[in-house]
Amino acid sequence: MSLITINVAVFVLVFLSTLEPAALSGGVTDMHLRLGLSKDVLVQPIAWQGDDGSVYITEPNGWYRLVTSGFMHFGIIHLAFNMYFLYVLGPMLEPALGRVNYLLLYAASLLGGSLGVVLLDSGGITAGASGAVFGLLAAATVGLWRRGINPFSTGIGATLILNLFITFAIPGISIGGHIGGAIAGAICGAVMLAPAYRRGSAWTIWATPVAVGVGSVVAVIMIVGAA
Repeated sequence: MSLITINVAVFVLVFLSTLEPAALSGGVTDMHLRLGLSKDVLVQPIAWQGDDGSVYITEPNGWYRLVTSGFMHFGIIHLAFNMYFLYVLGPMLEPALGRVNYLLLYAASLLGGSLGVVLLDSGGITAGASGAVFGLLAAATVGLWRRGINPFSTGIGATLILNLFITFAIPGISIGGHIGGAIAGAICGAVMLAPAYRRGSAWTIWATPVAVGVGSVVAVIMIVGAA
């Protein structure tokens, strides 16, 4: 619920700071240009033109975008979809992991989604919590499988497949963000949600998401540096 509150609060602040209808309808505002993510915006200065005609020049190496982009949304519908899935998945995963480990899983998935954006997406600014949400969904799917439960018998597996299909079928959706988040979440879920006798040392529960998150950031820095 705290993560949902943060995402909603950021959305409200974006609207109040810009007072642009685009913030509600799904358009691009100055705040999206300041806090959103793309490979190009990390590599070089770019003069972006917002939907209101204003021009904002971004500076390269804005590494904060790897995190801030995960809390920005394009309109109410975008926010509502992501928050709905977070509302459903949170109560499933947080009791099993504990608050700290759940937050680590969320952060690792978010950063994995940012890596996916840099690797696979091109063009405009990307934003949204869907990378992190896909990570939670993938972690839940893999966690059920590791515990000997068919994820398709619970609806979790089918939901993941359906959302992956939508990712590729509908234009304008961040393929990199969704795939990157799902892969990061699946890696974390395979360790964090495994039964105790298959998990190994207890420290791997928190070390795995930390390694995935740090590895994602390092990979982005290397990719941008080589561009």
